[in-house]
Amino acid sequence: MNSNSNDNNIINAYPFVLLLLFHIMFMVHKVSSAEMLILPLRTEEIPSNSFPRSPNKLPFRHNISLTVSLTVGTPPQNVSMVIDTGSELSWLYCNKTTTTTSYPTTFNQTRSISYRPIPCSSSTCTNQTRDFSIPASCDSNSLCHATLSYADASSSEGNLASDTFHMGASDIPGMVFGCMDSVFSSNSDEDSKNTGLMGMNRGSLSFVSQMGFPKFSYCISGTDFSGMLLLGESNFTWAVPLNYTPLVQISTPLPYFDRIAYTVQLEGIKVSDRLLPIPKSVFEPDHTGAGQTMVDSGTQFTFLLGPAYTALRSEFLNQTTGFLRVLEDPDFVFQGAMDLCYRVPISQRVLPRLPTVSLVFNGAEMTVADERVLYRVPGEIRGNDSVHCLSFGNSDLLGVEAYVIGHHHQQNVWMEFDLERSRIGLAQVRCDLAGKRFGLAL
Repeated sequence: MNSNSNDNNIINAYPFVLLLLFHIMFMVHKVSSAEMLILPLRTEEIPSNSFPRSPNKLPFRHNISLTVSLTVGTPPQNVSMVIDTGSELSWLYCNKTTTTTSYPTTFNQTRSISYRPIPCSSSTCTNQTRDFSIPASCDSNSLCHATLSYADASSSEGNLASDTFHMGASDIPGMVFGCMDSVFSSNSDEDSKNTGLMGMNRGSLSFVSQMGFPKFSYCISGTDFSGMLLLGESNFTWAVPLNYTPLVQISTPLPYFDRIAYTVQLEGIKVSDRLLPIPKSVFEPDHTGAGQTMVDSGTQFTFLLGPAYTALRSEFLNQTTGFLRVLEDPDFVFQGAMDLCYRVPISQRVLPRLPTVSLVFNGAEMTVADERVLYRVPGEIRGNDSVHCLSFGNSDLLGVEAYVIGHHHQQNVWMEFDLERSRIGLAQVRCDLAGKRFGLAL
């Protein structure tokens, strides 16, 4: 993705926020002889620079992440990993000179007898890293060296390696990941709350591809910020049926098309029941691949290309005239991309009934309603009013040539990623009730 000169200003414009960690006791249920694994998800607010984005991810600040807990190595070490359907390579912070006592996020590879560095002559290094933005190389020790670059010009470097990942009663030996030893600058002790990132896209080295599950699902609660990650067949028959939309796939490499992302075809946008007059060509990728629509759990909000965003903004503004007070401040653009904001009295506990926003896909719809439509900006106060912004952003303001569906709009939606049939299934559910159905007290 292209970035612009304002990216660092966008990232630095907002102070670090306190970690909002909703503790959930770690539980994993092994079902039907490892046909299905269930892990609790938690949502936490982290500093913007704690987890640099992958090369193909959006160059803007997002500080909400979905995390799961598991153990890695022999003997097992506790780790917490951010779930990211927009990234391929899973990685852990590795630093053999730092103890886990003083810096709890570090995975100490020297303490694991099952840890194996991958030589650069390995087919894993030479053949399976072709989707990396910077091809893997050979270091001075003839080990496979990975470099991941990020939108803010920082980078992460380390060696590809393998080790045993433990999920409840299941041991997964030989899982390939990045053992990153680069040090990232940070102004917050909260960086130490997570150990790495779990890449979940369709690349050959992603976590889900290596595990070989035909599908995975997750559900994010809209009330207490907890959720569940399910690896394998869910047998989801107890509630409303899933509506499926096919994944868009192309065989020809294009400069702006991520071929291993979860790309779907956005066909329209509705505000309440009104379908916006947007030509379908606006949602089609062009000859360079720009304009694809990606479902990304590693991004918080949803971002639309300029023409679609402008149409949505105009209609939403029109339908809220008379009962919402617009923030008249042209210098305030939340996260550099959200420029439709409102002033709401702090004393007003409940927002008025808001128009819904529906994303219309080929075969499925995702409807955003109530508090998910407007996002209260933390710490932004104007007199006796708080600031709430439309939770859709303008990709053009960020220099990003894509539509991205973030996890804020996936709350209380059962999200099934069917790798075997190349499709994504959606269903509006109560995720806390879904958790109880699968034996998790979310």
